[in-house]
Amino acid sequence: MKKSFLAVIAICLLLAGCTPARVEYTNAERIDSIPEDVQKGTPENDDFPPILHSDEYETPIPLETISTSGAEDSPFIPMDRDELYFFFAKDVREDVHVQVRDVLNGIWMSEWDGERWQEPKLVVLQNKGKLALNGAAFVQGDEMIFVTAREGYTGLHWFKAEYVKGKWRKWKQADFDPAYKVGELHIHEDRLYYHSTLEGGKGENDIWFLTKQDGLWKTPTNIEIINTEKNEAMPYITPDGKELWFNREYEGTPAVYRSKKVDGEWTKAELIVSRFAGEPTLDKFGNLYFVHHYFKNGEMIEADIYVAYRK
Repeated sequence: MKKSFLAVIAICLLLAGCTPARVEYTNAERIDSIPEDVQKGTPENDDFPPILHSDEYETPIPLETISTSGAEDSPFIPMDRDELYFFFAKDVREDVHVQVRDVLNGIWMSEWDGERWQEPKLVVLQNKGKLALNGAAFVQGDEMIFVTAREGYTGLHWFKAEYVKGKWRKWKQADFDPAYKVGELHIHEDRLYYHSTLEGGKGENDIWFLTKQDGLWKTPTNIEIINTEKNEAMPYITPDGKELWFNREYEGTPAVYRSKKVDGEWTKAELIVSRFAGEPTLDKFGNLYFVHHYFKNGEMIEADIYVAYRK
């Protein structure tokens, strides 16, 4: 089963001696960094292709320009920016302690030009000469919230960055109360939705929300109608606040579910895409994006961002 960026780098603490970041990296360099013997997953050779359970969408396919033989994961499209953020790792076979040493592993961003997604660029979120491995990006307006393992810190931390003069700058640690065990998140209006193993849930990760009070996120509330004894994680809220998308295990692998808000309350979730269908996000046209992991002989060989276009 897929592990989120948070879990994958939970033990990535050996940052010393890595190659320092520079200002710009191109998509060509990203592609060239992938070892030649990495097997490319395609719909034609996929032993476990995604299964669509909704008649609202067309058959999911890999997203052109973004998907490579490396691993693309954790897609996120902000509601107010024509951008797609995702996490990239060039070789999933590498030990996480090796992955953290390569500056090309991290958050990348592609811009929408009105017709297609453009070639992505690395998002630099660390001072030159210092190291960081960043992922799980959430972007709203001119603020980014992301997870990072970096020099000078032990373990994983939530950080914030500001968009200033065309670059993400002024990164600093976010002020979430550690008692809430905030996992991957989505903020909508005055609520911060996130997954967590916080006590009082129904089992494994549940979807919770915090409420903004006096400038701080407080009062964790379990969304009981959608949570089960299984693993609910990676929430995404549509801009109108009427749909909550998330991951839950289905027949042994991650699947994408959707809950709709009716009369101010979330309803029981419906299955949309199953079989190694990971973290969901939507664009302004209502098209569904998610990460799909390819497996051969019980081993994950790579991951791509898939899109299911709305009919």
